[in-house]
Amino acid sequence: MALSINGERLRSRLETLSRFNSTPGEGITRFSYSPEDAKAREYILSLFEEAGLKVSVDGAGNMRARLEGSVPDAPAVISGSHIDTVLHGGPYDGAVGTLGALEAVQAIAESGLPHRHPVEVIVFAEEEGSNFGSTLAGSKTLVGKYGVDDMKKLKDREGRSMYDLAKAAGYDPDSMPEFLLRPETVKAMIELHIEQSVLLESKGVPLGIVEAVAGIKAVEIRLKGVPNHAGATPMSLRQDPMVAAAHLIASIETLARGTGTGSTVATVGKISCFPNVSNIIPGEVRFFVDIRDVVQSGIESVLDGLAVIGQAVAASRGVVLEIVLVSESAPVVLDGNVLSVIEECAKKKEFIYHRMNSGAVHDACMLAPLVPTGMIFIPSRGGRSHVPEEHTDHEDIEKGAALLADALLELSI
Repeated sequence: MALSINGERLRSRLETLSRFNSTPGEGITRFSYSPEDAKAREYILSLFEEAGLKVSVDGAGNMRARLEGSVPDAPAVISGSHIDTVLHGGPYDGAVGTLGALEAVQAIAESGLPHRHPVEVIVFAEEEGSNFGSTLAGSKTLVGKYGVDDMKKLKDREGRSMYDLAKAAGYDPDSMPEFLLRPETVKAMIELHIEQSVLLESKGVPLGIVEAVAGIKAVEIRLKGVPNHAGATPMSLRQDPMVAAAHLIASIETLARGTGTGSTVATVGKISCFPNVSNIIPGEVRFFVDIRDVVQSGIESVLDGLAVIGQAVAASRGVVLEIVLVSESAPVVLDGNVLSVIEECAKKKEFIYHRMNSGAVHDACMLAPLVPTGMIFIPSRGGRSHVPEEHTDHEDIEKGAALLADALLELSI
């Protein structure tokens, strides 16, 4: 049975949430454990109370709000996202999935329709990695991938740990083991999120049903040469790591296009040069390569190609090459049964949708290996995200929340 959501209520809540912001006029900045985060959480907790949901908050700040079902202790159907942002981010990343989940659960409650399984809204802490450089930190603590010792090791720019910041914000990180997600208590999870890319908009389609989320390998390439005078050193006698870096960076696009998967992407977004002086041949150049694919072989193909080309370029230029693994995560294939439920609900509503993959990671990735998980995407205007210009039409937000509500109800009956 199709549910009705309150689109104006959802719009108002999104607008209110966007006011909890440390950079007014310059996008949305709301780091986990900040004063703005505390005010946003207080607001969301008030909404949970207003909706009559039972709330629990764990030692990392992950919040869960539960609408009970007719069968005590039945495994729950859960949905949610995050409310933290990047620096100068947008108003929809995370927020739509959080407040959209609340609207969906509230629609189920207000419908009076029977459901056996509890339905929960979950708000993950510290998804973006803005504080500690580690994405999905909150959901990693929930599933046990990060323990209390890891929370103590994760530090922000001021040297403050996730453990200390969580404690200062009023949470009890030492209690985290008591709140670990037990897979047998969850029937399914669905995350609603803005796409953060251009596929849906380019196709004129309002909804995406996500089949897989790309894995990532991030590596740092270090090229060490010989610093020297820019004017007095003949071109034939240089050991210039910048030239070697340029050749290697130029090869990355070709490597990504040539994997054969059709879904590989690779990016160089950060580069450092030492001593970084205009009239000195550099002594060392470092740059980071972000490689992503929903197929692991695509990631490995780019990395293998980088090693081969890198060694050849280094040898020809007389520089030393080092490739250092910074971080990695495996591709995640989402649950076929959950996706089928979402698809059938979309068909019943006569919503146009597109089956697709996600190049960005989400909290759902941490839960997918443990519980049946699905994702719903809605378009991002111009594909823009993590910027003040981030925008999703409210009509698409309403469709996403409406589809989510029907899917959650179907899974909970």
